[in-house]
Amino acid sequence: MCGIVGVVSHSPVNQLLYDALLLLQHRGQDAAGIATNHSSMFSMFKANGLVRDVFRTRNMRSLNGNTGIGHCRYPTAGSSSEEEAQPFYVNAPFGITLAHNGNLTNQAQLKDELFHNDRRHINTSSDSEVLLNVLAHEIQEAADGYSLNADAVFKAVAKVHKRVRGAYAVVAQIAGHGMLAFRDPFGIRPLCLGVNETEQGTEYLVASESVALEGLGFRFVRDIAPGEAIFIDNDKKLHERQCAENPSLNPCAFEFVYLARPDSVIDGASVYATRLRMGEYLADKVRSEIPVDEIDVVMPIPDSSRPAAIQLALKLGVEYREGFIKNRYIGRTFIMPGQGMRKKSVRQKLNAISSEFKDKNVLLVDDSIVRGTTSREIVQMAREAGARKVFFASAAPPVLYPNVYGIDMPTRDELIAHGRTTEEVCREITADRVVYQDVDALKRAISDVNPELKNFEASCFDGIYVTGDVTPEYLDRQESARHGSGKSDEDKVRTQLNLNPPVAAE
Repeated sequence: MCGIVGVVSHSPVNQLLYDALLLLQHRGQDAAGIATNHSSMFSMFKANGLVRDVFRTRNMRSLNGNTGIGHCRYPTAGSSSEEEAQPFYVNAPFGITLAHNGNLTNQAQLKDELFHNDRRHINTSSDSEVLLNVLAHEIQEAADGYSLNADAVFKAVAKVHKRVRGAYAVVAQIAGHGMLAFRDPFGIRPLCLGVNETEQGTEYLVASESVALEGLGFRFVRDIAPGEAIFIDNDKKLHERQCAENPSLNPCAFEFVYLARPDSVIDGASVYATRLRMGEYLADKVRSEIPVDEIDVVMPIPDSSRPAAIQLALKLGVEYREGFIKNRYIGRTFIMPGQGMRKKSVRQKLNAISSEFKDKNVLLVDDSIVRGTTSREIVQMAREAGARKVFFASAAPPVLYPNVYGIDMPTRDELIAHGRTTEEVCREITADRVVYQDVDALKRAISDVNPELKNFEASCFDGIYVTGDVTPEYLDRQESARHGSGKSDEDKVRTQLNLNPPVAAE
């Protein structure tokens, strides 16, 4: 999960890109970068940290040009090294900068092909650098000498789709030619297009979420379709083409659960509206498992669970209260690297209002339970504040399997629900009862808002990896690389007993 943005304007874009990254900061807090293009020359600055901390006045002044791309990083592949901050740059052909949101599942194979067949060198462990070099090679193959037109660019993207597997939403600049944006054939990671009409002509903005367009005064036009590429040439003419042979839309369900801002619209579905619907379906599940008269009050875990909690309380007819106050200067704990950092930050981030908990049976509503660290701390905080009983409801289903498409859920042993029953999870987080959303109900909540959405990438819930290339062996390799010392004894036993998750695409 990262935030990407690309702008083609009639005036300097450095401030626009900075402001867009602020609007996308929730998608990545590890690093930020901007690359602009002026007279076929690139200017770039990137570093680890939040957007507001990375860029100083001197950096902004150096970012000249009326076109540019930006990126805020949340590391899922590679490391947190500053060298892996994006955008990435390659000087041949023409000079290309690229920013990428997602994760490639055949990175190792591509690296081998790039080295032995394409004669290209990869300098980091980032899959984004791999993707850039694949794109650069295919553009070089498609170009007519020093000439490059939209047809050649689209031909190159079509070749990228055939070579690259996984999830990817991309913005790129080709020096002297224009800006390119494209989305993987499964449409897993979001990407949308907006325009701004000025006296000088049309300006274009491409971003991960619609909130970045609206916040900068651009009019939302549409989502970029799975497999589609758009190219805005130096004359600011927009070219569009479907570049994949069999595209299908499978948006990431976790975007709607947690990752996206509630005021965004992704693939025609309002994130806020889907979270309200999640609350309604969750209320039905709660009613079937907990006597409603045992619940005195419903409370959200700020902030992303608030819409679901409000709707759940309304449907159950139970009082809704705010029991936790959030320190907004602490980052999102889910995307903080390391269990220790997440655990420490929970109490810095949230403070309980004791009077709201004292002698009450409280139903806490969170967007999801992933590792369980935050949930356990919150339950304990509620008890310390005087709660008599603490029920815990998750607006998402149990997170059972790793996510390999750009969300940091890479190992099974990090997931509290993996290999545990709901009752065991309840004991682990020390709650009196845990209630999970059903997978079908989650998908239905999104489809209710946009009935055209039929299929979803929900592998962390249902174990179905839509790209069709994720095998148990692949997951084992990912986990071994993560741990550095192979699988845990539990996972070795599970492999021997053939208890791996289903991995075939539907």
